Amino acid sequence: MPFRECISQIPRNCLLAAGVGLAAVGVGVYLRGLAGAAGLATLGAGVCLMGAAVLRERSRERIKVGTVSKLFIYPVKSCRGVSVAEAQCTKLGLSQGEIKDRHWIVIKEDGHQVTGRQEPRLVLLTASCKDGHLFLNAPDMPEMIIPTKLPKSNPVKNCRVWGADIHGRDCGDEVSKWITTFLKSSQPYRLVQFEPNMVPRKSKDAEMPFRITDEVAYPDASPIMLLSEASVEDLNTRLQKKVTIYNFRPCIVVSGCNAFDEDSWKEVDIGNVRLASVMSCPRCIFTTVDPETGIIDMKEPLETLKSYRLCDPSEKNIYKSSPLFGVYYGVDKTGVMRVGDPVYKLV
Repeated sequence: MPFRECISQIPRNCLLAAGVGLAAVGVGVYLRGLAGAAGLATLGAGVCLMGAAVLRERSRERIKVGTVSKLFIYPVKSCRGVSVAEAQCTKLGLSQGEIKDRHWIVIKEDGHQVTGRQEPRLVLLTASCKDGHLFLNAPDMPEMIIPTKLPKSNPVKNCRVWGADIHGRDCGDEVSKWITTFLKSSQPYRLVQFEPNMVPRKSKDAEMPFRITDEVAYPDASPIMLLSEASVEDLNTRLQKKVTIYNFRPCIVVSGCNAFDEDSWKEVDIGNVRLASVMSCPRCIFTTVDPETGIIDMKEPLETLKSYRLCDPSEKNIYKSSPLFGVYYGVDKTGVMRVGDPVYKLV
């Protein structure tokens, strides 16, 4: 059992007494000039500090603020989300078995990313994994099947995602032709995969508020984006043409709370996972792509969001003119979450 877990099982009075006792013994021995005293004193101080941290953790209150109603994984960046009942929450986002969030991406021949902003029909592409293979389906196209463990003979491409360099192993010429044909592109596109031995991007390179520990493969910036059903319902009261949760591509959808309550959840526990709020999610024209038709509107719901969801003037250096909808989270503790799990905020 890890040291911190062991300590968390010890009654607080014993914990503090042990720390103080060790520190006192260390100081006493040190005063007598015996070897090892400084180390003993340091150990005692360390136990005290660890004990204080555990006590602070125990004293924090968990308040239920909602329930997980949906979980989504988007295997290929900009593709349709896969709804799952249970997901592993890793440092790089949600996964379930071989399906990992945004671990595949479409690129140009020069390595620059291709997303639904440039190719809206990408939202019609569905991806699933089974028995060591990625299955790609799209309207009026035959099913494409490629291995999830690519041959090492396939070249590793240098990719460019939001100004940052990252690697991806090329999935081959056949899938390249398939995607290029589906998107009716005049230039060839390629599909690449992020592999476990590759170096992820630092979220902070894409959005300044992220911590140095936050990392992603091919998402825009955040390993997790959370949105409440109530926030979408509130938006729909202001729209002539209604939208769905699918316009906004969240990883975690929460029910049972008021609109925009999620803006104030600084830390949340879901299952045995702990997430830390980093920043609001700034929105762009991708929200105007109809997830059912792949047609981009260029205006709504973005214009309506701009009418009431702009940032505070003091944060314009971060968000500029983008409206805010949903929250980006970093992963402080990995684990498993399920649909139906209560969502607790920590206070």
